[in-house]
Amino acid sequence: MWRFGPFDYSSEVNGLLVIDKPGGMTSHDVVGKLRKMTGERSIGHLGTLDPMATGVLPLLLGKFTRLAQYFSSAEKSYTGTIRFGFATDTYDAEGEATCPQVEPALTLEQVRAAAERFRGEMQQMPPPYSAKKINGTPAYKLAREGKAVELKAASIRISCFEILGIDQAEASFKMSVSAGGYVRSVAHELGQDLGCGAHLSSLRRTQAGVFTLAEAHTLEELERFAGNVEALEEACLHPRTLLPEMSAVTGDVMALGRLRNGAQANLPEFSSAPLVKVFAGQRELVGIAKRIAGTLFQPVVVMG
Repeated sequence: MWRFGPFDYSSEVNGLLVIDKPGGMTSHDVVGKLRKMTGERSIGHLGTLDPMATGVLPLLLGKFTRLAQYFSSAEKSYTGTIRFGFATDTYDAEGEATCPQVEPALTLEQVRAAAERFRGEMQQMPPPYSAKKINGTPAYKLAREGKAVELKAASIRISCFEILGIDQAEASFKMSVSAGGYVRSVAHELGQDLGCGAHLSSLRRTQAGVFTLAEAHTLEELERFAGNVEALEEACLHPRTLLPEMSAVTGDVMALGRLRNGAQANLPEFSSAPLVKVFAGQRELVGIAKRIAGTLFQPVVVMG
């Protein structure tokens, strides 16, 4: 039952909720706020957003955290601005300048020409202040302690990087990058290529995989639902819209009982898809099942 005090609730909220993260908060801060708001302890985000950044932050709540493995490779899209004239140690506006400031006289054509190499498959060096782990310790913790940060380049893909315009020393852009890519690193390296230094001055995530700003809720909107499980779950995306690459099937009582107990079961699913979402009724997601042969399935994720 809910205990009606300010942000003091004890219930379970299951679903995927898209947040429009405000600036000045870490992704972990947002998770903490939702835990207080909902009373649900099991919450995880799908892709960290830096404190400075705003925009799409999908959260898995309750039993839906068991689905995290299926969202790990999603491409993300952004808009933002890059400030030319000096670099910072964090590669964004929250860091300390690492060189004297200059006032570059850059043209839109120069910046667009330099940006061309940041498209397609490439090796990218993560920023020293990042969540990448070195022997189990996040790089940013080592950097803050003044310790050496030895990161390895990662393979990423940038499918879109367009310089939209330039106003004095600041350029606006849009970008789509694969999981694990850092927009900050692109800004930093672009400044190096142009010989004037640069850093990311603003960033807004407009899409993460299939999730967009159109589906996102602000924290202020959700605070109005605190204490109301039905309203909070209604704010979550409909379970049948999640993981659209998988087929969906509704099981009967006998099949659902077997799958919930970890046993194989026959389901009325004939698409030949290797994985399917299994539902009881229209909204209750029972789990993810793997096709063994024909219509025989083995559960791989059970929601309980």
